[in-house]
Amino acid sequence: MANTKQAKKRVRQAEKHRAHNASRRSMMRTYIKKTIAAIESGDVDNAKKLYIKMTSVLDTVAGDGLIHKNKAARHKSRLSQRIKSLSLSVAASV
Repeated sequence: MANTKQAKKRVRQAEKHRAHNASRRSMMRTYIKKTIAAIESGDVDNAKKLYIKMTSVLDTVAGDGLIHKNKAARHKSRLSQRIKSLSLSVAASV
């Protein structure tokens, strides 16, 4: 257990940061899931809107060091591919 004042303060700060990071990580995952759900439902317009918001959230959390920048890029790239293929298939069927 922490003995010094500094160590006790660090314990308090660590708990505060852990809770904040958990909240932001949950928000990031929620936006990813919403985008995937829109893609799977075939709603191209909604998927594009959600993708733009998700991109912003991913860039923010990657910039803050919550996730690695390459992980953010991987998510953006894969979902962008899925949206493009979805919009091509919708355009081809019209």
